[in-house]
Amino acid sequence: MKSSSKIVNVFAAVIVASQWLQAPLYFGLIVAQGVYVFQFCAELYHLILGLVGFKAQDIMLMVLGLIDVVMISNLLIMVIIGGYHTFVAKIHFSDQNPPDWLNHVNASTMKVKLSMALIGISSIHLLKSFIEIENLQKPNVYIQMGIHLLFIVSAIGLAIVSRMTEASVAENKTPRRPEHTPSDGQPEEV
Repeated sequence: MKSSSKIVNVFAAVIVASQWLQAPLYFGLIVAQGVYVFQFCAELYHLILGLVGFKAQDIMLMVLGLIDVVMISNLLIMVIIGGYHTFVAKIHFSDQNPPDWLNHVNASTMKVKLSMALIGISSIHLLKSFIEIENLQKPNVYIQMGIHLLFIVSAIGLAIVSRMTEASVAENKTPRRPEHTPSDGQPEEV
């Protein structure tokens, strides 16, 4: 009996330790974050060098490209910090600068935040397409609009499911009141 209990405990320990297999994945996302920083700097350098020769529309498109890189970078940060904190190990920050959103993040809220970030990124791409609409084929713009609408519908669905789940969890955590029994032993009717 003791050996089977030891086997179960070892197996449980291996399962719990398997969460650390995600750590290299988050490190890979940190490397990707570095690539985006390099891309941002290269695009900013290009914008500054060509400032005199660019038209207002070109500058707007380049700035939208920079905003796009920043939004993707923010998405990476949410996944790296939030995912690591939720699925691998709790991050203990010093008092200096913990992100406000991290205290109430869970898998459900992360999905909603990620979907909102994807909608923001999709909005930037759609805006760039509207600015350059004379150079694009209309069916491609319609496809982009459909994909953007799909992101919005998905985000709404995720938010609804998240709200339902949180309400269900909160309901299950609420302690039940003991029934009041009058002196005759019968439960009191409410």
